[in-house]
Amino acid sequence: MSALPLATAELCDANPHLILNGELRALHPTFQIYGRRQVFSGQVVTLKVFEDNVLVREFLEEKGNGRVLVVDGGGSMRCAILGGNPVQQAQNNGWSGIVVNGCIRDVDEINGCDIGVRALASHPMKANKKGIGEKHVSLNIAGTRICDREWLYADTDGILISRSELTI
Repeated sequence: MSALPLATAELCDANPHLILNGELRALHPTFQIYGRRQVFSGQVVTLKVFEDNVLVREFLEEKGNGRVLVVDGGGSMRCAILGGNPVQQAQNNGWSGIVVNGCIRDVDEINGCDIGVRALASHPMKANKKGIGEKHVSLNIAGTRICDREWLYADTDGILISRSELTI
């Protein structure tokens, strides 16, 4: 993670060649902003689940080392796959951010955490606990392919995915 947060608009303006060749991609603007950290970046860890949060919690119990967990929850609007306790743990374990293609809950608690969170919406119902999902797989969310170990940059303008770490 860079010392100073990089603005997504500046990254796009400085790297038109990376946009043209597909190495720098923007997610469709479908995500809501949660958490105190509106600007965050880091290397991506991917997870694919559906209405189940066991693996989400397991990842966030690990040391984050400035990484960003990207969770494809299938876009489900029927329950939350991320809540306040795991987000608090992610903050304490050094995760930079969490992006969820699905819903979260405990919004007030999450908004008090010093971490960046993006999700489609909030929902009061909790997820299943079966432990079903796929770790470190390629995802396709918000019109963009996201691979494990790529780089994510998020701010109030949007979310970018890059094959490599960027500087300006």
